[in-house]
Amino acid sequence: MKGVVLAGGLGTRLLPLTKVTNKHLLPVYDRPMIYYPIQTLVNAGVTEIMLVTGGSNAGDFLKLLGNGKEFGLKHLNYAYQEGEGGIADALRLAEHFVDGEPICVVLGDNIIQGNVAKAADHFRRQKGGAKILLKEVKDPQRFGVPVLNGEWVVRIEEKPLHPQSSYAVTGIYFYDPLVFEYIRSLKPSARGELEITDVNNAYIKAGMLTWDLLEGWWTDAGTIESLYLANQLVGQTGANHLAEAA
Repeated sequence: MKGVVLAGGLGTRLLPLTKVTNKHLLPVYDRPMIYYPIQTLVNAGVTEIMLVTGGSNAGDFLKLLGNGKEFGLKHLNYAYQEGEGGIADALRLAEHFVDGEPICVVLGDNIIQGNVAKAADHFRRQKGGAKILLKEVKDPQRFGVPVLNGEWVVRIEEKPLHPQSSYAVTGIYFYDPLVFEYIRSLKPSARGELEITDVNNAYIKAGMLTWDLLEGWWTDAGTIESLYLANQLVGQTGANHLAEAA
C-alpha cells in the first residue's frame, strides 16, 4: 500500500496566517502541521509516500521535509497541483506514483490521536473498493454524514440539517486503483472543483465503499478554531503521541 498526503489549497479560512505560508506549514504544538499526516501513514506501515501541494510555497515543503529521513523514510515523493482544482484533482496527480497499488489518502490538515494500522489491514483484506474512516461527533451537521447499512455506506449527506447518524467522515480514505478511473469521469462541481465526495459516491454506487471507526480523537486544523483545538489536543495528549503509537 502507498500513501498520499494532500496539502494544497489556499487556506483562506486561516487568513491572515496563510498570507505568507501554506496552511500545512503552520505549527500544531511543537511541529509543523504536515508532520502529523505523514506520521499517520508511517505508523500504519506505509513507507512509500507522495506529498501533493501547490501555490507559491511548495518549495518550502522540500526544504522542511527533504527525503523524509525524520520519519524513517528513504525517499519522499512530491507532486505540484496547478491552480485550485479540488481534492480529487490533487489526488489525480499521484496516479503514476501509485502504479496500480492500493492507497491510503490523508488530507494534510487531519490530525488524529490513534492509529489507522487496523483499518489499513482491514482494507488489504477487503481486496478492492474503498473504505472511509468515521468518527462519532457531537455536531455531525457540520460534516459529511454517512448513512450506513451494516459495513456498507449507502450514501453520504453533506452538512445535513437532520443527520441520520452521529458520525462524521474524516479526511482519511483508502482506495483501490480504480479511483483514478472514477476521477477521470468526474465533472467539476459548482465550485469548479473535482470533489472527493463525488469519488466516494461513485464507489457507493458500485456497492464498494465500506467503513471503519477511527479510534481516539480527531480534528482537522483548517480553521482558526480547529487549529486552536488541534494545538490543545496534541498538547494535552503529549507532543510525541503519534510516534508513541507506532
